[in-house]
Amino acid sequence: MTLSNGQSYLAIPGPSVIPERVLRAMHRASPNIYQGELVDLTHSLIPDLKSVAGTAHHAAIYIANGHGVWEAALSNVVKPGETVLVLATGRFCEGWGEMATALGIHIETIDFGNAADVDMTQVEAVLKADTDQRIKAVMAVHVDTSTGVRNDIVALRNTIDTAGHKALLMVDCIASLGCDEFQMDAWGVDVMVAACQKGLMTPAGVGFVFFGPRAVEVRDAMPRVSRYWDWTLRTEPEVFYQYFCGTAPTHHLYGLRAALDMINAETLPAIYNRHRVLAQCVWAAVDAWATAGTMRLNIDDPTKRSHAVTSVVITPPNSERLQTWTRENIGLTLGLGLGMDPADGYFRIGHMGHVNGQMILAALGGIDAGLKAIGVPHGAGAIEAAATVIAKAAPFQETDVSNCNTGCCGG
Repeated sequence: MTLSNGQSYLAIPGPSVIPERVLRAMHRASPNIYQGELVDLTHSLIPDLKSVAGTAHHAAIYIANGHGVWEAALSNVVKPGETVLVLATGRFCEGWGEMATALGIHIETIDFGNAADVDMTQVEAVLKADTDQRIKAVMAVHVDTSTGVRNDIVALRNTIDTAGHKALLMVDCIASLGCDEFQMDAWGVDVMVAACQKGLMTPAGVGFVFFGPRAVEVRDAMPRVSRYWDWTLRTEPEVFYQYFCGTAPTHHLYGLRAALDMINAETLPAIYNRHRVLAQCVWAAVDAWATAGTMRLNIDDPTKRSHAVTSVVITPPNSERLQTWTRENIGLTLGLGLGMDPADGYFRIGHMGHVNGQMILAALGGIDAGLKAIGVPHGAGAIEAAATVIAKAAPFQETDVSNCNTGCCGG
């Protein structure tokens, strides 16, 4: 017997759940790509994207996924043969470093492992030792989607400054933008990359590079930048057609407009708070499961955990068994242990974007059922612990109906 018929739930850390409002906005015929409403709509996106990123500077839109904007960012500010410092806290900054290597850039990597954030002491030592200022950029992820760690970008900026280094600070916010608070300008970030399929709640296919004045200076001194990746053409186009170096991603733009309208309506502070509470809900459940058995949260310190994705350690091969059971029996898809060793010793729960309390509680209930079904030892009380987090965050408010005359509640 299967209980998977009905609406399935993709609880992976991206692509995230797409709101119906976004899907409806995209369900339309292709528009004119040279003039008219699409041009106006695209121009309307830029201020809202900058607002989410916390910048007053520049934003370039690319028809690309996160890996594409990794390359776009590097291509504009680092020449082949130059050196960047890669701060690896999981698979994704490692991947950005691999992208740099493929472009002929030399990388120096500090590997902090798969269960820790950036150690600023080590970063400062490396930068102070670089007396010739060979390192042109420091590359880090705000949230690593594989490990679930959240790095302290403010501390990283301060570390670079304390070391007296001139390297650009480049940050990957693909998993965090619109979920965890990020302030590009206030935090001193020079280049930031993001994509649309996670906190921005739009189907995958569009990426963004945000860049400030120091990055502009470096770009202007570059001897060559690939025409497709050149962000100058995308921020100062002579004609709209050049904005995307060809045909615009028309339907993604309509969907993104709807998603940004939803973000504006909820407000960023409320969005950050919602993600914080839902993350704590997940952590409470995992902590309860961990009281009897070998399951545990991958990141020990709650202040260093992402509010968008949680990585859970589980005895192999139970990750694969659990994912198979939830997917095939109840229609719940969990994230695999991407970039982790062993991959079958981890699973991930995405709680980013268009998600609410009942969705997360349902996902946790599904995991709890799966653990029971496949016989994984685990502690009791996980769902009660998660529900308590929700209840405390949203206590019942009595409604005064004494003056109600609408008839909707008997008044």
